[in-house]
Amino acid sequence: MNYLAIIVITFISGVIGTGLGGIVGAVLRRESNKIVSLLLSFAAGIMLAVVCFDLMSEPLEMMKEGILGWYAPFIVVASVGIGYAVVYLLNFVIDKRTNREVVHIDENHPQTADDLDELIHSNHLETHKNEKSNLFIAGLVMMFAIALHNLPEGMVIGASYAITPDITANLFSGSGFIMAIVIGLHNIPEGMAVSVPLVSGGMGKVKAVLLTALSGLPTVFGALIGYAIGGINEIMLVISLGFASGAMLYVVFGELLPESILMWKSKLPALSVFIGVLVGFLLVMF
Repeated sequence: MNYLAIIVITFISGVIGTGLGGIVGAVLRRESNKIVSLLLSFAAGIMLAVVCFDLMSEPLEMMKEGILGWYAPFIVVASVGIGYAVVYLLNFVIDKRTNREVVHIDENHPQTADDLDELIHSNHLETHKNEKSNLFIAGLVMMFAIALHNLPEGMVIGASYAITPDITANLFSGSGFIMAIVIGLHNIPEGMAVSVPLVSGGMGKVKAVLLTALSGLPTVFGALIGYAIGGINEIMLVISLGFASGAMLYVVFGELLPESILMWKSKLPALSVFIGVLVGFLLVMF
């Protein structure tokens, strides 16, 4: 029953959230960098608060209760480092594969996305749209890039719910539900980033929205992985929380914050992060 609850909540967060963004992008059919910038930075602030004030503090509570020994913080640090490094390396491989093939990206270009198209590497897809031999590979790279962001986000939801013994009784409360809401919010601009270039490139709105929604499916798989690992025993729960937290910290510091600032070079993205951290703190406390 717990696994079914995980699937339902992450399907809403991942697929419905991304699909909603796809609908917004398909209807607007224009770049909305300022809106995306504020949504990304706000979501990053809430994610940061939940990871630091809740997920990474859970092992400390377990230590105080005598469930884990003095070594728990070191396991957390190692797991966080591994989670951060894995997502960083995968992103590095994708960027190295795509950036060299996009004409306007050179040594003077920012090392992270500063536009909706770059957010999901759809500019790489656009480069190969008239090359049948490379178009399929370009499409796979784009979809893998989207999945790469959604998988660790799902793991955070699953690991968060692993803290709660009875998910069905607490499906709509606790850190797992908070992260599901935040990631669903974050998936709206991500869905816009997927659908805008697809519709602009000539794809039908319905097909673009459906493909956009399907790109959120890895969130469900990530949640199941995070919950399964965290449910083995206390040590594996700590490792699952640490790995998922490290992956999310890379998404926050390596992707969301740089992207939001580059998309809108003003003070407002920083203010949005600040507000997001405060909102995240309140959500965790209450």
